[in-house]
Amino acid sequence: MKKNIYPTEVLDVTVESLNEKGVGFARYIHPPEKGPNGKHLLLHIDNVVPGDKVRVTVVNAKGRHRAGVAYDELLEPSPLRNLDMPTNREMAAGAPLQFMKYEAQLAHKENLIKGYMADAGVSEDLVKPIIGMENPYRYRNKMELTFGADGALGMHQQGNYRRVIDLEDSILAPEEMIAIKKIVGQWQKDYQFPGVDKDTKEGLLANLLMRQSFATGEIMVALYALEQPDQYQAAIDDLRDRLLSAQPRIESFQWIVKKGGMERSYDNDAYVMYGRDYINDRLQGFKFRIWPDTFFQVNPVQAEKMVDTALSMAQVSPDMRVLDLFCGIGTFSLPLARASKEVAGIEIVENSILSARRNAEDNNLDNTFFMASDARLGMKELPEVWGQPDLLLLDPPRNGAGGKVMRAIGRLGTDRIVYVSCGPKSLATDLVWLKDFGYEVVEVQPIDQFPHTAHLETIVLLKKVK
Repeated sequence: MKKNIYPTEVLDVTVESLNEKGVGFARYIHPPEKGPNGKHLLLHIDNVVPGDKVRVTVVNAKGRHRAGVAYDELLEPSPLRNLDMPTNREMAAGAPLQFMKYEAQLAHKENLIKGYMADAGVSEDLVKPIIGMENPYRYRNKMELTFGADGALGMHQQGNYRRVIDLEDSILAPEEMIAIKKIVGQWQKDYQFPGVDKDTKEGLLANLLMRQSFATGEIMVALYALEQPDQYQAAIDDLRDRLLSAQPRIESFQWIVKKGGMERSYDNDAYVMYGRDYINDRLQGFKFRIWPDTFFQVNPVQAEKMVDTALSMAQVSPDMRVLDLFCGIGTFSLPLARASKEVAGIEIVENSILSARRNAEDNNLDNTFFMASDARLGMKELPEVWGQPDLLLLDPPRNGAGGKVMRAIGRLGTDRIVYVSCGPKSLATDLVWLKDFGYEVVEVQPIDQFPHTAHLETIVLLKKVK
């Protein structure tokens, strides 16, 4: 049966709330045609703040129950809106909350985690006030931009992976990175090097990666391309000279050939065009070597607070043996090793384990053991190859550890568990698995690790009570 198609309508609505992705929610009720009740239309609107009154255009407005739209006009700004941000700017993905005052962002995220904890049966009274930033701007130590087929160099449009919006500035990126982006963008135009087309997979330049240590000042610039650098050497040398003239703290300039085309790969060919293949960084007083593909906390100011909070919850003593699950390059392992008898780290990415071992060696730590393994299998093997831990800390990816890993954690049976999460929804799901093993949540500490984005870091302490 063919559905009726209704006219396009222009509607004025008030934004009621934001979802976990930072997208606004509004409701419109059509005038009733038959009976006392009109049809409900649920709208998801980008780049808005709760309380904003906006005008939107909706195709087939009466013939649908929900629609995702951009607003045409901001009729009346919410008291929560940051009026210093232009309201008509084209939005790239990455910072959907940037139009909201920072205090309102913190309240929104704190309410989110309370809601997720309630879903997991955890009292909101255990959720402490969120830890925010004094200066929540230009905090990222890493930016990865995309070359568009049309010559743009920036970030993907929100909800449209094929479109790249040229980055003129960003409230997330240090000024040095914005300057580097402009140099690279002009260099690309001067040599007319094509960006990679997302559909045909043809072109030369794919991505620009920039890293900057706030502790040492060292900067890395890496160009990801689909071809070897040989035939472009003169142009690459020219870019090197332009970059070093403007940013003398660059210690690593690399041309990296993406072996898997546009797919992410850890097996790329890297060519060092200046300096070395890594930069030095510091966190919690420890030295870390950072390569292009290294996973390292992108907000060093909040990362210090995050590690401090996790260690405070853990209450590590000099006679304790600690397991750091999903250990990465040792962000938590090294501070834990300084405070404990021994630390074991388990991580599935082989390169991260190699980095963790090297970082421990660089910091003169001889009480660490790192194991490249799947988390669940690693926990199964650990008692035989290393011993039984007294404390477990886990810092899984945003999609969480999953039921199998959480059950394995429960069977391991440490007295205390510290869960460091960057995904509150998956955190709530994971916590439920530990109830059957006699664990209860003692403390929940949200940290705004990613201001102006929808992401939230949360640290949870659990104790075994039965």
